[in-house]
Amino acid sequence: MTQFEIALYPGDGIGPDVLQQAVRVMQSIGERHGIRFKFKTLDWGYEYWKEHGRVVPEGFLDEIRDVDSILLGAVGWPEDIPDHVTLAPLVQIRQAFDQYACVRPANLFPGLKSVLAGRSADDIDFIVIRENSEGEYIDNGGRFKQGTPDEVAVQTAVHTRKGVERILRFGFETARRRRGRLTMATKSNAQKYSYVMWDSILEELTPEYPDVEAERMHCDAAVMNLVRWPDQFDVIVASNLFGDLLTDLGGILGGGLGLAPSSNENPSREFPSMFEPVHGSAPDIAGLGIANPIAAILSVAMMLDHLECPAAAHDVRVAVEKALLEGAMTPDLGGHLTTIEMGDAVLASLHD
Repeated sequence: MTQFEIALYPGDGIGPDVLQQAVRVMQSIGERHGIRFKFKTLDWGYEYWKEHGRVVPEGFLDEIRDVDSILLGAVGWPEDIPDHVTLAPLVQIRQAFDQYACVRPANLFPGLKSVLAGRSADDIDFIVIRENSEGEYIDNGGRFKQGTPDEVAVQTAVHTRKGVERILRFGFETARRRRGRLTMATKSNAQKYSYVMWDSILEELTPEYPDVEAERMHCDAAVMNLVRWPDQFDVIVASNLFGDLLTDLGGILGGGLGLAPSSNENPSREFPSMFEPVHGSAPDIAGLGIANPIAAILSVAMMLDHLECPAAAHDVRVAVEKALLEGAMTPDLGGHLTTIEMGDAVLASLHD
């Protein structure tokens, strides 16, 4: 029997609720495919902050360094803790464990209505790959003369040849496994150093992948074209910030953020990768039991793919699709099911 140790980070708000359903599905699929999961639950986040004055303990990276994967619910309680404080440990995890590939698929499931008139599941099926280790999310800068009329804030993005080349190669390889089309989204008409370097590296790499049609597109044009022609996109590669923005659009085009999974991958598997729904902690509905757990469940499917259990991952996705086709929906999708009932529906589809 295959065994994996998974660090569970329920987090805040709706995070614990959706993660609970993802774990139920994980345990069920494990029984079917002979996979045993050993769980390590992390009590970090808002409640930890209230007791200790910080959202994670000192040395927290060492507590998860040797697990096989990390599964995150959601983090954040902005009414009491600034978002940049809550999110700082996640950025540290991504950078310390070299999780340089953030993969966020956007696909509309059959039977769901798109926010775009006249579009169906056949039209919306693309992946955004976000460079996840550098770019605009490097903590590089500072604030000076705070609170005075002369206050200055400087934050400088950092783009390296190594970082750009490896994320583009990851994108090319992903496109090869899909429909053979790659779009690189930058802003080289305005950022003449960093994004012109991205342009140059794409030009250098393209001849190595003659089976992939590669193009570059300014990020603002990509936003417009994703709305106009979502069917023309296959794999999109972008920097840390641009990728973050494009994936929220992708989530909505794919039926809503309640359906949008993601991975933060260390492709070399030298360190653990982290999997999480794209949605946040949604404090406004925390405790109501109506959050959609599908994004967390699909994040489990992405984790299983990364752990080289493709048959198990496939079965999870099929179960989700079947449950949705049969009308199982939480309020965000126009339905009435609770979080637990939605989990029940996926499990029932899994056992059919």
